[in-house]
Amino acid sequence: MSKHKKKHHSSQSVPALQNRHGRRSYAVGALVAVILLTVYFILSRPSGAPEADTRNSTPRPQSASLMREDTSAPAVWIRRAEAIDAHFHDVYTPCWEGAYGAIGDAYLFAATHDSSLYRFHLLDHDLKQMCVGRWVDDRAWICLAECIWWDVTGRTDAQLVQDAAHRYLEARMEKRFSNVEGFWSWYNWPPGSEAQEQIFTNSNMNQMVTVACWLYLATGEHRFLQDALLAWNGDGTSPGIEKTWYKGNGLWVGKPGLAAFGQQVPWEGAGYCSVAAALYRATHDARYRNIALATARRIMDPKNNWVDPKYFYQLRMDGNGAFVNFLFDAYATAPDSLPDLLPKIRTMLEHVWTNHDGESVVTLHRESDNGIRNGWNPYGGEDGYNVDEVGTVHAQGEAARAFGTFTYYFSRSKSPR
Repeated sequence: MSKHKKKHHSSQSVPALQNRHGRRSYAVGALVAVILLTVYFILSRPSGAPEADTRNSTPRPQSASLMREDTSAPAVWIRRAEAIDAHFHDVYTPCWEGAYGAIGDAYLFAATHDSSLYRFHLLDHDLKQMCVGRWVDDRAWICLAECIWWDVTGRTDAQLVQDAAHRYLEARMEKRFSNVEGFWSWYNWPPGSEAQEQIFTNSNMNQMVTVACWLYLATGEHRFLQDALLAWNGDGTSPGIEKTWYKGNGLWVGKPGLAAFGQQVPWEGAGYCSVAAALYRATHDARYRNIALATARRIMDPKNNWVDPKYFYQLRMDGNGAFVNFLFDAYATAPDSLPDLLPKIRTMLEHVWTNHDGESVVTLHRESDNGIRNGWNPYGGEDGYNVDEVGTVHAQGEAARAFGTFTYYFSRSKSPR
């Protein structure tokens, strides 16, 4: 996948002066102006801000098309989500990256009832024909896309549920759900596998637990709920998710150095907003809802140094669409308990759409085709998977997921159903 390249703009011509003295005066004045501007920008750089990503370090001027709009209008967000979606459909691939955007499109469909979204994912690009995926979370994203599309289209397409169940059970038969590391979890590889990759970041989101809850709700088969409860609560010999990583008050702590980017539990545990919320829907046990809400509150509190204090984008890692989706799963359990979440995420997405009010030193939103960067830190330098890519299927699928999910919940907040 190709990297985004800077666009070079020619400087404006300056009218010629009439005499040599005038040209000399102009040159001296221009030199002084450049020096003063350089000093100004050095002094005005925010303290503690990371160094700019030199691979794309030209500040982005804010064009008239990105001037601040009335973002209190749901129609503005629908239009933006659709613009991002158009490019996502252009670069779409039928695998886990495509599933990211398919999840966002399901939410966008629920908000707009746009039949073209239905046709794209259920007819022209059949979700059931998506790839198997190498890691266990690859399968989870596809299963979740199928389950959410089943939900938003009236819960009538049994084939979507059947395919999600087949993918889930196939991974389980491979023994990817086990206590091989001393705790119950979904693992990228089965016990005894020759694979040497310890990318716990992906498996430790345990989104297959979320899938299991969806399958229980869709089929009524208790084996799926039993799996989900075993993953969360453990058994008499091995702990589950909660005892292994949850420390109370929304704090999730994993061991350092065991995973990609040094995070055994990614996104400060944001993925467990979705898992706990799914368990709450399946069991109606308020304990799960309370953990989901506490996790969302802690992560979105700038005092805990995971999000920017003004624009609320995550400071260090990629996967922004999943991050937003996880938070909204918690929000859905009790919207009144997270009254500031919608405004914070709206600010985050506005920051992306406007290229940080035109001041981002990396391209967050490429205006030519509405391609979105995979990492949303306006200074660049965050860790993650190809964070510098703009408009690739991975980056654009994540953006479609974030903007589509937000549009759905924002539209509901304005016009409750």
